[in-house]
Amino acid sequence: MARYVLIKIARLVSLLFVVSLLTFLLVSFSPIDPVRAYIGADMLLISPEQRAAIEAYWGLDQSLVTQYTKWLGSILSGDFGTSLIYRIPVAEVIADRFFSSILLMTMAWICSGVIGLILGSLAAMKKGTWIDRLIRGYCSVLLSTPGFWLGLLLLLTFSVWLGIFPTGLSAPIGVTSDEITFADRIYHAILPAITLSIIGIANVCLHTREKLVEVLMTPYIAQARANGYDGFTLLKRHGIRNMLLPAVSVQFASFGELFGGAILAEQIFSYPGLGQAVVDAGLEGDVPLFLAIVLISTCFVFVGNWIADLLYVLLDPRMRKGRNMS
Repeated sequence: MARYVLIKIARLVSLLFVVSLLTFLLVSFSPIDPVRAYIGADMLLISPEQRAAIEAYWGLDQSLVTQYTKWLGSILSGDFGTSLIYRIPVAEVIADRFFSSILLMTMAWICSGVIGLILGSLAAMKKGTWIDRLIRGYCSVLLSTPGFWLGLLLLLTFSVWLGIFPTGLSAPIGVTSDEITFADRIYHAILPAITLSIIGIANVCLHTREKLVEVLMTPYIAQARANGYDGFTLLKRHGIRNMLLPAVSVQFASFGELFGGAILAEQIFSYPGLGQAVVDAGLEGDVPLFLAIVLISTCFVFVGNWIADLLYVLLDPRMRKGRNMS
């Protein structure tokens, strides 16, 4: 097991190095001028000497190799640099927005997993009936629905017309950070989380349905039916364990889609999380902040896939038998 963990850590380090190098090169060759993004509208007021001084201060006058090695050395020492648009250390920007994004993604992840599992089980147990057709149709519609359109629709309905949820932000306006309660954060995250989870429900539901339908056609299920088991009792005793495997795998493997969806949801609802920060960093040329969030999102997706692999082994004895954990 120790060897397995060490190999996974080595793969994560290699992945982070490749991702950081490619991201650094792409940002360096992009048309965004970091000096212009930093100065903003006053760009025409600075002299060439002042611009050269700013470039020298940030090390932009050095070669790409030197810039990358210095940036990599700072990252290894725990210094992510200073954000150009927020004018504070990148670590403080990420720490301030990390909780909001994790809360949003956790709510959406749990909601999509639980509801998708229930709907998928119901569709499989009622295969061929109107309930099955209704659930499959619902999933098909969701999979073909653009996420931004769904978010705008929910925003107009529940925030603008009905006034049930706030139109944006992660906390009430005019309240200091010490006065914000956990219930306030949950309340502001509900609508973005619903937007983020609705499309995820379809994936889990369809995978669960297909696996449970396959399980229900096996001989031991026919034997269980002959012994008098049916309905929820049959599902509880013989179906749940077998159908959990694809559902869990899909849920943890969807961390990448979850982070990408969070970026969209945070933009629609003006929710100040990491997703909104990475968009601002990309548009305004905040390279230190952009690179730091890219590395964090890479770790996030890698850990999700890693947990899926571990749970696959734990839930399926066939995966443990004769498997080398490498």
